[in-house]
Amino acid sequence: MSDSESICFGIPNALPENRPIDSSVPHAPPRPQVLTDDEKKLAVRNALRYFPSEWHAELGEEFLDELDRLGHIYMHRFRPSYPMFGRPIHEYNAKSRSAASIMMMIQNNLDPDVAQFPHELVTYGGNGTVFQNWGQYQITMRYLSEMSDEQTLVMNSGHPLGLFPSSPAAPRVVISNGMVIPNYSSQDDYERMSALGVTQYGQMTAGSYMYIGPQGIVHGTTITILNAARKYLGITPSEGLGGVLYVTSGLGGMSGAQAKASVIAGAVCIIAEVDTYAANKRYEQGWLSELHSDIEAVISRAREATRNKEAVSIGYNGNIVDLLEALVEYEITPDIGSDQTSLHNPWLGGYTPVGISYEESKVVLKEDPEKFKELVRSTLRRHADAINQLCAKGMKFWDYGNAFLLEAGRSGANVYRQDGSFSYPSYVEDIMGPMCFDYGFGPFRWVCTSGEGSDLEKTDEIAIGVLNELVNDSPDEIKQQYLDNLKWIREAGSHNLVVGTKSRILYSDEVGRISIARAFNQAVSDGDISAPVVIGRDHHDVSGTDSPYRETSDIYDGSMFTADMAIQNFVGDSFRGATWVSIHNGGGVGWGEVTNGGFGMLIDGSEDCNTKIESMISWDVNNGISRRSWARNKAANWAITRAMRNDTNLDVTMPNEVDDTLINDIFDSR
Repeated sequence: MSDSESICFGIPNALPENRPIDSSVPHAPPRPQVLTDDEKKLAVRNALRYFPSEWHAELGEEFLDELDRLGHIYMHRFRPSYPMFGRPIHEYNAKSRSAASIMMMIQNNLDPDVAQFPHELVTYGGNGTVFQNWGQYQITMRYLSEMSDEQTLVMNSGHPLGLFPSSPAAPRVVISNGMVIPNYSSQDDYERMSALGVTQYGQMTAGSYMYIGPQGIVHGTTITILNAARKYLGITPSEGLGGVLYVTSGLGGMSGAQAKASVIAGAVCIIAEVDTYAANKRYEQGWLSELHSDIEAVISRAREATRNKEAVSIGYNGNIVDLLEALVEYEITPDIGSDQTSLHNPWLGGYTPVGISYEESKVVLKEDPEKFKELVRSTLRRHADAINQLCAKGMKFWDYGNAFLLEAGRSGANVYRQDGSFSYPSYVEDIMGPMCFDYGFGPFRWVCTSGEGSDLEKTDEIAIGVLNELVNDSPDEIKQQYLDNLKWIREAGSHNLVVGTKSRILYSDEVGRISIARAFNQAVSDGDISAPVVIGRDHHDVSGTDSPYRETSDIYDGSMFTADMAIQNFVGDSFRGATWVSIHNGGGVGWGEVTNGGFGMLIDGSEDCNTKIESMISWDVNNGISRRSWARNKAANWAITRAMRNDTNLDVTMPNEVDDTLINDIFDSR
């Protein structure tokens, strides 16, 4: 059977041979043993229902062994033997071209060059999964190959519920991940339900099939570093970041963007990563300039690079706490600092305690989960203490939306002001929210389904042409955003950002996204681009995510803990033209802390596609601006007023200003 036939076949007719764990790829740490024996029986029963009864005796023993050893049933036996990567769209034997594009995106999310733990179906973030097990993958790929454009595939936390009649105007796939009754959304609930095989943590773009490797966040990270230097250090856009020292941690799937972004921004970055495999991977891919295991070598290079105003990323293969404490000891004070350890996942290996290696921490996690938790808590307290000492000397620190302040505070660290608020801002609260999201700028992205580099180059040229026109007419309020984004896309090809599919990230507002998407559609129609283009975005955007400690941390009207915006966005995208839509519990800051969603749209060169672009992208951006405007964010008020002038069908409820003196007088007169 050829690879293309195997991809579409589904569960094989004959029981395949068991497959040993492949030591050539990194593997997720074993999950804690959280199930009773009765619950383990249920987990095995749940797993066996994907397979014929004559296989149950053999598979039952095997699945129980996986559950006992790994804390989860991955069904390694059913992992495909063919190479895993996103193929050109024409290589998929699918009846629906839209479904074929989704097959490509799924396989890209599981590509070993892209995914963090590919054989455990984890794309990034330690536990951001595409499916719960390989049986689900096999069935899903069969459904996608067989479905027509009058069917919709329903995905429940990785489980393919089935194909249901719909219409060509409906999404081809509707995805939900981790959606639970609110009172059952604790970390313990997640671990239990995940072990039972009834839910999964889809992160953001892992479970929604829209991950494009670290590039997916590198543009936003570049913008964050640039604007942090402008805001905190008083650096003008024309000055650049030469000699600015930035300290942070994480070289994983998302955090790995920091090293590349710092170099693009022109700064010196020192970045810690405990996982040797991840550090070497980013270094070999060219995302990290240099890598050291000796902390004194890192200190020496940081001094030299800062003095010479190099644009360089200096990796330290070790614990971030050791690095920060060394900076204190050697009296080196970075200008700016942050952290991107996977603290949305602190108890399952996302954060490594100081004093033990990454590999040793996995052993402790498996053998003594409670000891592991206490080691994490004590490390977080030291981590926060080192940050406090550096900030007392002048460093400007922000929480990068990874739940650092949240988990440090829960661990007893000194990260609170007297009024109970956090001592340091979230990067969305201070930077991305008021400078980007309130104006509608967010992480628009696209993927060339042909797999051809020439098509990616053409899309870059098209985007440059569109932005060149828009920047000339842009109002002063958003001109700098356009200039930053134009500089980014002009240089993107030279930065060797592509890992996996031929894709690109570009922060854009409503006008920019619609204009670029329409231009792509015309180019596909004219044959200038050889195959359709998938457009989408990160969930970390203007409208897609309700997250009080990240995306909506700059909402101050008391609604930061509500999730109407994300739910409405998911629903609205689904009937305005999206090819697939998703809604998730958890993502970025962790399970139970956020509701987020996303979409994918196949740009196929048709006139119908132009209608979908206009309708869906307008909603996808303006829904969030409207919510931010109603919260009285002045930039959002300006942006939605401008949008209403441009489209007479848009009519948004606007807030009336309330005089603070009047409110105080009313209360004083009680």
